[in-house]
Amino acid sequence: MATSTDKTSTRDRLLDAAMELFYRDGVSLGVEALCRAAGVSKRSMYQLFASKDEVLAASLERRAPEYGRRLRPGPDDPRSPRERILYVFEQLEQASTEDDYRGCPYLSAMVELKDPEHPASVVALRVKGTLTEAFRVDAERGGARDPELLARQLTLIFDGASARAGAKAETLQGLTTTTATALLDAAGVK
Repeated sequence: MATSTDKTSTRDRLLDAAMELFYRDGVSLGVEALCRAAGVSKRSMYQLFASKDEVLAASLERRAPEYGRRLRPGPDDPRSPRERILYVFEQLEQASTEDDYRGCPYLSAMVELKDPEHPASVVALRVKGTLTEAFRVDAERGGARDPELLARQLTLIFDGASARAGAKAETLQGLTTTTATALLDAAGVK
């Protein structure tokens, strides 16, 4: 009989494999390939999750805290609001140079799924909303004339740059920080 430790281990292996494979190969990855990579049976997967869609959503949810920590300075970071915003774009530029960079995993999932009601899209939209809200808060603190508009513009730049770099259509070094700087200047962010 399986213990809760066995189930946790199986769940962890499944979510670890899902995070890697869905990001690398896309959300159309089959259940068999996912289970094979995780070293779990399909039966075990279906005991833990009702569907592959739930596995995808759970893997995106699991990735969110680390994604946020890597991208944004912490709440106690002493940087100015302007520096906090530019930090995000510096991190994006740095991540985009990695060989296995495929763009923002949340944007990629939403684009592939094309269904805002899909469980993974719901998670992805929330995570993307968190980034936009962080931009808004920093823009407001930095004195932006229209913090909400600026936050949406910054998210648009982030997502567009992420998609182009993930598709290997663009090199981001200096491009996104320069673009974000121009937006911050135009908005009056200090």
